[in-house]
Amino acid sequence: MTTLGSALATLGIAPSLESPLDNFCTLFQKWNRSINLSAARSEPELREHVIDSLHVVPHLRAVSASDNGAPVRILDVGAGGGLPAVVVAICLPDAHVTALEPVHKKHAFLRTAARELSLANLDPLAERLDHHGPRDYDAVMSRATFDLREWLLLGLTHVRAGGVVLGFEAVPRGDLPPAALRESYALDDKSRAIITLRRSDSG
Repeated sequence: MTTLGSALATLGIAPSLESPLDNFCTLFQKWNRSINLSAARSEPELREHVIDSLHVVPHLRAVSASDNGAPVRILDVGAGGGLPAVVVAICLPDAHVTALEPVHKKHAFLRTAARELSLANLDPLAERLDHHGPRDYDAVMSRATFDLREWLLLGLTHVRAGGVVLGFEAVPRGDLPPAALRESYALDDKSRAIITLRRSDSG
């Protein structure tokens, strides 16, 4: 079993998604050679980023939509090369993923990925968060764009009551909001964690 296949199995994600994730990696590497989507230059480095991104999927899979029957609405801020927005859109085809990326070359890549990977549920926007109107998402996430504590508190202003903010923790922090929850995992020889913070039902 491949490293990616093993990660999918561990996280309870369908093994059939390994092929579309491979296609994403191929497209990413092609573009990364010319527009610097990421510092991950080798295939193993990229796959490590993909596997890291996969760890948010079980948390998002557990999110409920605000209206019965409506798709779960997810926002990724500073989507860059699609880690994790594209990974999430591949793994959760019934969710609607909005990817904010103000750098136009990276936004162009996200649009290409949505088209070439047939991700009708991925909506890339060339916008900054402070220019983005909707503040009623079911879940918002960001990976390595903001300071983690800053992001968690900022994210709360963009989810509905009962919605959840998700962040990636590379180094354990002692200054996170008291209500934040940490789920740790190993990434090769590194310790990582997904941090979640839910907005109270009262807002």
